[in-house]
Amino acid sequence: MQLINIQFRYIIKLVMIMKFDSNKHSVFLLYYHLILVTKYRRDVIDEKISKRLKEIFEYIQPNYNITIVEWNHDKDHIHVLFKATPTTPLSKFINAYKSASSRLIKKEFPEIKQKLWQEYFWSRSYCLLTSGGAPVELIRRYIESQGEKRKC
Repeated sequence: MQLINIQFRYIIKLVMIMKFDSNKHSVFLLYYHLILVTKYRRDVIDEKISKRLKEIFEYIQPNYNITIVEWNHDKDHIHVLFKATPTTPLSKFINAYKSASSRLIKKEFPEIKQKLWQEYFWSRSYCLLTSGGAPVELIRRYIESQGEKRKC
């Protein structure tokens, strides 16, 4: 029981420290880690292309209530940490971003077409992970402990 009280206090402290987003009917804090890989992992992303990919992301994000938090890249993929709302259609946003960025990058940097396969820029797949908040195991134990005070 003592461990459960310590865990509960930890969760309350997290809630107080974190700055939640809100709308008319809810309070939330939704962070996502998105990883997009170039088709066949071609090494086509450099500083200039990464900067332009980020600009395109920032241009599209307001239409989907998304806010970029962090951005980085390697030669064949990008990492984006962003915040969203509960009503954000994540798959629609990702598809819109991939389509727009692919089209614009190939148009603005025609030299990369030589490295691409059939002119595809992004792989069809992507990795999207939830991120932030208390560790999942701690939340699971907290939920399991609900009602235990009343049982005593």
